[in-house]
Amino acid sequence: MVFPKFLSGALLLLLSSLPALGQAQRVRDANAIGWYVYEGDHALGPRWTIHTEYQWRRVGFIRDWQQSLARLGAACQVGPRLTLGGGYTHLTTHVYGDYPTADTGVPFPEHRLYQDVQLSDTLGRLTLDQRLRLEQRWVGQLAEGRGRAVQSWQYQNRIRYQLAATLPLQGPRVEAGEWYLTGFDEVFLSFGQHVSRVFNQNRIAGGLGYQVQDNFRLELLYLNQITQHAAPEPVSGLPVFEFNHGFRLGLAYDLTLGK
Repeated sequence: MVFPKFLSGALLLLLSSLPALGQAQRVRDANAIGWYVYEGDHALGPRWTIHTEYQWRRVGFIRDWQQSLARLGAACQVGPRLTLGGGYTHLTTHVYGDYPTADTGVPFPEHRLYQDVQLSDTLGRLTLDQRLRLEQRWVGQLAEGRGRAVQSWQYQNRIRYQLAATLPLQGPRVEAGEWYLTGFDEVFLSFGQHVSRVFNQNRIAGGLGYQVQDNFRLELLYLNQITQHAAPEPVSGLPVFEFNHGFRLGLAYDLTLGK
């Protein structure tokens, strides 16, 4: 069964937030983005892997900073289709767009812990990966006029659901020296004491990948990101939505660290 009950329920919960996107009264902030991504899943043995990741996120495709993200985690394959994982993420969000998320004029940091449940399936030549991620977030609150000094940390929770697909173009499975199609959609919901807006963002991407070697691949995807700011526009009081579009250039390189 491709969609177990617990993941199907999570998907329905996440999609229930989407009517917020239909609000007629809102402030639009459009940005051209370019995300440059490195990922590596390094095997420690038949079941355990170490995950490393860095994302260099830019506005104006490459001109200015959007965000800097570094992630370190571990995962254990507990069954042929099921993987459990978790780890730590450090994020820095810069000032960008017509309606910046921070009014201090300087970047602010964020620390996260996360836990993953991932389920993999095949439908003929198509590979489907579902991921449910729970995040605990500590968002740095900056004092105006004090630069990047953090005066306090605001705690939030977030849940994410991603459905990703890969389709080989030259055979039944993706092998070295072959092209493939790939894409994903991911919905983000925030919850907790300091959350005023449940819908946080949605990302959808699709494009082309090339498997250079068994442990090395390159991908170029069109990326569309819709993000709702936590705070309304201060003058009108309307919610602020970012409608960002651009590309995601990804490099994945996996190493074997143990037998």
